[in-house]
Amino acid sequence: MKIIIARSALNDLQEIKAYYLEQGAPEVGQKFVNAILQNVQRLREHPDSGRKVPEFNQDNIREIIHPPFRVVYLCNTSSVYLVRVWRSERSLLLPDEET
Repeated sequence: MKIIIARSALNDLQEIKAYYLEQGAPEVGQKFVNAILQNVQRLREHPDSGRKVPEFNQDNIREIIHPPFRVVYLCNTSSVYLVRVWRSERSLLLPDEET
């Protein structure tokens, strides 16, 4: 299965790195981003391994919890679209476009 990172998720990952850079701990931000991307790789083989996002309760909108982040993705028959990487305490909104 192909993994596609939407612009919104890419922006989220860049914001994570920028936040930790501003806090004087750029290595922490890079470690989070690397770990999240590594964790997402399991979706190639097991796209339904994440839980359904409670706010939407739809089979194709799922998330991996990578504390303190929620990694939200959409599934179809051939691809996984990584759409958001948000801190757990934030309200969840999905972008209008998938890529």
